[in-house]
Amino acid sequence: MDLFDFDLPTELIAQSPARPRDSARMMVVAEDGTVADHGVLDLAAHLRPGDLMVFNNTKVIPARLIGHRVRTDERGWNDGSPGAKIDVTLHKADGPNRWRAFVRPARKLKVGTQIRFASDFSATVEAKFDGGETALVFDYAGADLNQALLRYGAMPLPPYIHRDGTPDQVDTDDYQTMYADKEGAVAAPTAGLHFTEKLFKTLDACGIARTFVTLHVGAGTFLPVKVDDTTDHRMHAEWGEVSQSTIDAINTTRKNGGRIVAVGTTALRLLESASNADGSIGVFSGDTDIFITPGYGFRTVDVLMTNFHLPRSTLFMLISAFAGLERMQSAYAHARLQGYRFYSYGDACLLERPVV
Repeated sequence: MDLFDFDLPTELIAQSPARPRDSARMMVVAEDGTVADHGVLDLAAHLRPGDLMVFNNTKVIPARLIGHRVRTDERGWNDGSPGAKIDVTLHKADGPNRWRAFVRPARKLKVGTQIRFASDFSATVEAKFDGGETALVFDYAGADLNQALLRYGAMPLPPYIHRDGTPDQVDTDDYQTMYADKEGAVAAPTAGLHFTEKLFKTLDACGIARTFVTLHVGAGTFLPVKVDDTTDHRMHAEWGEVSQSTIDAINTTRKNGGRIVAVGTTALRLLESASNADGSIGVFSGDTDIFITPGYGFRTVDVLMTNFHLPRSTLFMLISAFAGLERMQSAYAHARLQGYRFYSYGDACLLERPVV
C-alpha cells in the first residue's frame, strides 16, 4: 500500500466545481510519459477522428438519510420517543425494498431495529456486516421508495467535500452529469462532470463518437483501504450493464482502428469486466467487483479521462495499473506542484495507455 501513498495539501481538495464545468484544467499524460498542462476544452485536440468515448450514464439518487433509532422498552415495544441519531448512506440495491447501506453509528444497532426517517418512512435492520455495512428493509418499495428518497433523502456528497448541514440544491445540480439517465448510483462518475453541450458539439465536429454504459457507483468507492497488501482488499460489488448498441459501437470502432476512450474509472471497470481476451465486448448485465492493480492486462480501453484521486485509494491503484506506477507518481507530483484541484469537484487528467 505504501507504493500508492503521497502527500496531498488539503487546499488542493476541491470543494466546488469549476464554473462553467468545461473550464476545468486537464493534465495530459501521453503514451510516452510526457506530461502537459491543458484544459478540458482542449480535449478534442488530444483525441482522433474515429475514437469512441464511453460514458457512464448512471444517475445519483438522494441516498443519504438521517433518522433516529426507534427506542423500545424491555418488552421490545416502541416507547414512543426517538432514540440515537442514525446517519445512513445507501450503496447498493438488493431488491425493490432492500438496500445495503453504510450506517453510523452501527455498533448499537441490532438485527430487527427500526430506523425512522419520517413519521411515514422507516427501515428495519435485516443483517449486519463488517465495517458498518448493514442490510436494510424499507417500508416502501419500487417507485414508492424512490419518491420517499426524493422527499427525505439528500445528495450523498463524498466525505472530503465539507458542507454545513446537508447539501443544498446547488450541489444537487453540480453532483450530477448532464447526461445522467439511469437512476441507481450513490456517487457520481465524476470525470463526466466536466462535460457540457458545448464540449459535446466540439467533439462531434471533430468526428469523435460517443456511447454509454451504466454502472451504479456505490459508496464503497470512498472507503479507505485498511490492509497493508492490496491482495487482501475486498471491493464492494456494483451493478452494471452494457447494451448491445454499445457493444456494436465498441467492436466496430476497434475493427476500424479507432481507440476506446473511457470517461471515468467506473466506465473503464465495467468495460474491462465485460471484455473478452481479444478486446471485444460481450453482453454484460450484473454485479462487478473487479479490482485493478498494477500488473493487470487491459483488454479494451486505450485512453482514460479521469479526475485526480486519493492517496492509497483503489482508484489511484487503477490509474497506476493503466499508465504505470512510476509515471503516475511523477505526474501527480507535477499536478500538486502546478496546483491542480483534486477529487470529485477537481480538475481532469487524460491518460494514454503506454504501448507495450
